[in-house]
Formats: sequence, C-alpha cells, structure tokens
Amino acid sequence: MRPSDDLSAVPIGVLTVSDRASRGEYEDKGGPGIQAALSDILATPWRAVARVVPDERDAIEAALIELADEEGCTLILTTGGTGPAPRDVTPEATEAVCERMMPGFGELMRTASLREVPTAILSRQEAGLRGRSLIVNLPGKPSAIRTCLDAVFPAIPYCLDLIGGDRLDTDPEVCKAFRPKAG
Repeated sequence: MRPSDDLSAVPIGVLTVSDRASRGEYEDKGGPGIQAALSDILATPWRAVARVVPDERDAIEAALIELADEEGCTLILTTGGTGPAPRDVTPEATEAVCERMMPGFGELMRTASLREVPTAILSRQEAGLRGRSLIVNLPGKPSAIRTCLDAVFPAIPYCLDLIGGDRLDTDPEVCKAFRPKAG
C-alpha cells in the first residue's frame, strides 16, 4: 500500500543517515528504498515520517527520539551508517536511545545478506525498543534494504503488538506476518 497523506494512517519513521545526502550533495536512495519496500509489504494505511541527518551520533539520537517520542512512530527504520567506517555510528546511536536491544533482527539480516554478498559480515545492523517503538537499522543500498526487510518483516507486526504499538498488517502475497492463533 502506497504511503498516505492521511494523518490517521500509521506513522512510520524513515531515517536516512548520510553526510552527503544531508548536505544535498547526494540523492538519498535509502529512504525511498525503504518506502518502496513498505509500499509492497504493507496492507495497513501508513505514512512516512522521513528525516535525513548527517553521520553524527548526536543528530541520529535526536532524530530517533523525535520520531519515537514526538511523532509517535511505533516502527522506525534507519538506512546508512552501519558499516565499519569511523563515521558509521548508527548502531551506537540506536543502542544509546533504546531501553532493550533485539539482537535477533541483526543476526537474521546478516544471515540473509550473506546469501548475496560475502561483505555482509561487515554490517553492524541493530534493532531495539524505545517505549512503544521498534527501531531497526538497515543498510544504505536499496537492494540490501529489501533483502533485510524481507527477512525480518514477518516478525515486525507481532513485535509491535507485544510492545503496544500500532497494528500493522502485511499483504500476505508479499509477506506472511506471523501472529499466534487466538485460542
């Protein structure tokens, strides 16, 4: 389902972390890559709350806090800043603002990515919980974003249910989300 302008649609944070994109020197492809994947995966009406920040830990932390606490995004997806380069600090910023980390997300994303590229072992994606928000770090390349979202999204709706977040339903033709059967 395409993102909506309707303010009643579920807000989803899309945070691009890039020095060059934040200065307008480089076209952000990660944020649009996340939105394109969500458009395929989600059946629930949603709206993107997009931000672009430089590879600065303080700026990343502030954006994550704003998206979770002020914008009410129960799902926040970041792109960029997860590699081994000195300025790649997205995982550290994520861990700093989260109350609990969810290591299974990063483990599964790296496993899925390793099927496509041996350098996936260099990825430091994390996921964690801040209040009623799930924050998931994704790579910067749109094809890698899709690989990672396809791997972890089946668990995301139930995770949001468990933390009291917004209900997200997926298009079962694209992504079969797991929810335990009632009864």
